[in-house]
Amino acid sequence: MEVRASLRVLVSRHTISGMNIFAADYPFLDIFWTMLVFFGWVIWFTILIKVLMDIFRRHDASGWTKAAWVLFVIVLPFLGVLVYLGINGAEMAHRDIKQAQAAQSQMDDYVRSVSGSGGATAEIERGKALLDSGAITHVEFEALKAKALS
Repeated sequence: MEVRASLRVLVSRHTISGMNIFAADYPFLDIFWTMLVFFGWVIWFTILIKVLMDIFRRHDASGWTKAAWVLFVIVLPFLGVLVYLGINGAEMAHRDIKQAQAAQSQMDDYVRSVSGSGGATAEIERGKALLDSGAITHVEFEALKAKALS
């Protein structure tokens, strides 16, 4: 009997000062609204950072033009970002595409440079072409093939 009474006191204390009261004071729509506001801020800062990166990435604008855009975006952030996207949105997309293509080209060049010459099959193929053209003898071809396969 005494154990049940102490258990009830423990549970009631936890319920009064614990999560159950907190959950009752913060309804589902408030949680939903908080999540919406949070993700709105995340999207806003993502767009702001993207615009600032594009301002400094531009090669067609002078330093004063970049400074004016940065000042406009910092002083009047919502209006500045919306005006920048309205005026330079298409060029932003072209710069993004050009940068992605340049990165892909660099990656392709790097992969080609480290992938080698095609392996043993390519070595044997080149040796066979040299043998067929008469540049090497059959003994040299066999040595080349053995070296490629080892």
